[in-house]
Amino acid sequence: MNAFVKLSASALVLSLALAAPRARAADNAPAAAAPTAAPAAAPAVTPANDPAYTYKTLRLNRAAVDAVLSKPEQALILDIRRPDELTKIGGFPVYLSIQTSDVQKSLGFIPKDRLIIVVSNRAHRAGAVGDILHGLGYNVVGATGVLDYQDEGGVLTKIAPPPPREAAAASSAAPGAQANAVAAAPSAQPLAK
Repeated sequence: MNAFVKLSASALVLSLALAAPRARAADNAPAAAAPTAAPAAAPAVTPANDPAYTYKTLRLNRAAVDAVLSKPEQALILDIRRPDELTKIGGFPVYLSIQTSDVQKSLGFIPKDRLIIVVSNRAHRAGAVGDILHGLGYNVVGATGVLDYQDEGGVLTKIAPPPPREAAAASSAAPGAQANAVAAAPSAQPLAK
């Protein structure tokens, strides 16, 4: 059993290493077929209009994603994008964020009893990770791209990056503030033993 787990972990690392560059390039590419009709009539992205999607994991359109999300107690959104992609593009309001390179180290945080939707920009990285997770026994229902979801009329939540901390101002103000606090405090008498 231990040898199988080590083999599975090694296979996961190798699979991610081999699939990541190709999936990242396809994931950041523009959509192959931009919808021209109303959002409700937008065609689903399929192998016919996106031949670069070659994964076994089902590629979900907006309606399928919304159907899974209608039961939030059963669902888990696993967003594998980088933090800069999350803040630039936006995403779903609730998700587990594990970057592609950290999936192997984080398997213990991914519940096996949830319906998992793996998310990336155009679903390519999500499809690669979905195939691997499915092979390890996770309940992956599909992969989706936030840009595809948005193209089909879905609304993304914008995630604002935290404001930068001003380390220089904080370090220069801290000693003065500490000195002022000590000077303003009444002198304390030591307790008698």
